[in-house]
Amino acid sequence: MRTVPGRTDRIVVVGAGLAGLSAALRLRGAGREVTVVERGPGPGGRAGRVERNGYALDTGPSVFTAPEIVADTLAAVGEKLEERLPLLPLETTYRAQYADGSHLDVHADPDAFADEVAALCGPAEAAALRRYLADLAELYRLQLSTFIDRNLDSPLDLLGPELVTLARRGGFGRLSRHVERYFADDRLRRLFSFQALYAGVSPFRAIAAYAVIAQLDIGAGVWHPVGGIAAVPRALAAAAADAGVTFRYGAAVEELETSGRRVAAVRLADGERLPADAVVVTTDQPHTLVPGLRGPRRPRYSPSCVAIHLGVRSELPGQAHHTISFGDSWRGVFDELTRDGRPMSDPSLLVSMPSRSDRSLAPEGGQVLSIVAPTPNLDRRSGGNPDLDWTALGPRYRDEVLATLEARGWTGLTGAIEVEEMATPRDWAAQGMAAGTPFALAHTFSQTGPFRPSTLPRRGPENVVLAGSSVQPGVGVPMVLISGRLAAERITGGGDR
Repeated sequence: MRTVPGRTDRIVVVGAGLAGLSAALRLRGAGREVTVVERGPGPGGRAGRVERNGYALDTGPSVFTAPEIVADTLAAVGEKLEERLPLLPLETTYRAQYADGSHLDVHADPDAFADEVAALCGPAEAAALRRYLADLAELYRLQLSTFIDRNLDSPLDLLGPELVTLARRGGFGRLSRHVERYFADDRLRRLFSFQALYAGVSPFRAIAAYAVIAQLDIGAGVWHPVGGIAAVPRALAAAAADAGVTFRYGAAVEELETSGRRVAAVRLADGERLPADAVVVTTDQPHTLVPGLRGPRRPRYSPSCVAIHLGVRSELPGQAHHTISFGDSWRGVFDELTRDGRPMSDPSLLVSMPSRSDRSLAPEGGQVLSIVAPTPNLDRRSGGNPDLDWTALGPRYRDEVLATLEARGWTGLTGAIEVEEMATPRDWAAQGMAAGTPFALAHTFSQTGPFRPSTLPRRGPENVVLAGSSVQPGVGVPMVLISGRLAAERITGGGDR
């Protein structure tokens, strides 16, 4: 594993999102002097929070998995997860709602889940489910050590028995075909392949290895951090501050000042210089800040989304914490998203209502919801559409999404809204996200593993390390936390796991 050469006593981390916080905790635990600079007023990055009229709206990720990664991150400074971040395990991790009016509750307990599948789809599909869950767990074990939980400098780093086993198990075939080999019922096929969108690829183009995304939520379970997803970066930042990390909020970075092949200081917008032996950059487009760093060649970006966050004065009885609401169309909507450059005409939506489990997030008689509707990004080369006028289209599309939910059983939702926040691809772009997507580079084969931008680029200053969703290992809360650790190991010399 390549590491930063020379002295690395003083570290500046750019960005107090999950990746930056993860790196800061690891570096401080290794004895480094660490300063985190963040242009926003507090920690979180994309895991944002809006609090208004008694409602607390998470404006970033809505599904929390793999708490063991957060626990390991806190342990770097001697902290315990349970003392920093109370978690509620969700008995029903998802409710899958289908266009034919049926629904399936996904249970954390595999026996309860199999019983649900047997009742809806029949005993043969329940037996297939048990086989598939066992397969997911094994795929995840193989990939964690091979692709995910290590720094990769070359495709040669992948060579080993795990890669051979993964290939033999069909990991490099198509995800849709992999799932179809197990399940005859289309509802289960959808349930175990929609996660490809998290990786920025249609299930009909994603490699089967990305079936393991379902292991993190359906196979291993989903939790709710008390106080919402925004409580995660707050807990990490508090632990880091108690361990001696310095935080500078409201501090935009103007320039990385170089001396020879190294960055010597981070200069803030107000002119202040922060001397640094090494710098961790977590911005979505690091090449716009790091001297000499080039952006990815022929990048392909993930689809974007319209995210609608609501505080509603209604109980909305009978709804689950997380709902995947599938439309009737399936292959066609992925063509719309990734080929035709237009919003889904019959959308599949992710709806989260965390106040169902955590009443601290909404006033009495109210609920908070986050609705994620996938849309094309703004990059034509990635199948997106830069010509969509989201200023005009956004409000209309918002109305369509809410009307769709009303028709699918969320009766009375629209008329009960008291607080609302919405983000479109143009809003993501204004926040500095490439192609107007919060999901970064798509996990195509050529942008996976060693082919994804490295945490230690070969171009640019030798003491700049990268972390976040645009680099290895990829997108999602667990992945960006891991990227922070991988970035720290580039500085400390910590070994691969």
